[in-house]
Amino acid sequence: MTYYEGVKKMEELGVNDNYIQGWVAGFLCNPELEEQRITDDYESGYSDGKEKIDSNFSNFIIAK
Repeated sequence: MTYYEGVKKMEELGVNDNYIQGWVAGFLCNPELEEQRITDDYESGYSDGKEKIDSNFSNFIIAK
């Protein structure tokens, strides 16, 4: 999984923005947000991004 493939797939699926931001930060090994700004979606995305996995994207799709 490359960075661009992951982001494109999440955008096409309509994944929650907080999850995407966390996934991107984790994938790029950026530091996490300040504690008061972290959401469950962000934290899950960060963990998945660090592992460079896409198996949890579907859990964070926003209903249209």
